[in-house]
Amino acid sequence: MGFNNPEMPWSELERRLSDGRRPNTPAHANGGDSPAWSRKRQPYEPPARPAVPAAFRYAELHCHSNFSFLDGASHPEELAEEAARLGLSALALTDHDGFYGVVRFAEAATALGVPTAFGTELSLGLTKPQNGMADPEGDHLLVLARGPAGYARLSRVVSAAQLRGKEKGKPIYAWDDLTSLHGDQWVVLTGCRKGAVPTALMRDGPAAASRQLQRLTNTFGRSNVFVELWDHGDPLDSARNDALAEVASRNGVECVATNNVHYATPARTCGRERSKRVALRAIRV
Repeated sequence: MGFNNPEMPWSELERRLSDGRRPNTPAHANGGDSPAWSRKRQPYEPPARPAVPAAFRYAELHCHSNFSFLDGASHPEELAEEAARLGLSALALTDHDGFYGVVRFAEAATALGVPTAFGTELSLGLTKPQNGMADPEGDHLLVLARGPAGYARLSRVVSAAQLRGKEKGKPIYAWDDLTSLHGDQWVVLTGCRKGAVPTALMRDGPAAASRQLQRLTNTFGRSNVFVELWDHGDPLDSARNDALAEVASRNGVECVATNNVHYATPARTCGRERSKRVALRAIRV
């Protein structure tokens, strides 16, 4: 594309360059030009393996696929299959700063009978691209859509941030956008160790964590914010969770337990990370 192209609407440019609708794509696939509708990808077929009866109800609300580049390790379909095998009540896909894997995830989950939720983990305060960084800068904020309206609002916020950043891997979020667009249609979790609340707790103590939590409740509403607890077997996990639960209680906020999943099964990771990130599993809460 050059600077002297004739004025032409996108529909006409697409018509001239396109070889037609790709085969085996549904009518709503917008031309079938995304990875989710690749002509090389065959229709999803669920595996024939029995599910493990769940001894208790648990929904995983924090889960990354390999669409979180160099972070998650499993395909969305693998995550849905493992959730079905474990008998999870539901599974949320929350890749970083986008909904890249949700079509494939939803297709597999529907075939497997796994209830789904869609969200994303926002990367706040970036100054440069963070693609594949082992310890990315900024704060993380996990946001789940309550339904189609919440999904549309969250998509709008992420799209604006990606355009504002002007570089791949460097979304720039405006807090005013989060404030004005949530419309009580999001569920907000305080996130992993990169979340503002856990970071403030570990760096400056409970009072600082309370201030960060109050900022979230003032923005999104107390009923829409939950303090996230996780235990990966690290020495400080129990003490941190106790402190986070106390901060939540003092601020009238509920807690949720997650696994902060980055792969479907333990075989997907290496020993060095085994203590830091866990596979999909059912946990008693």
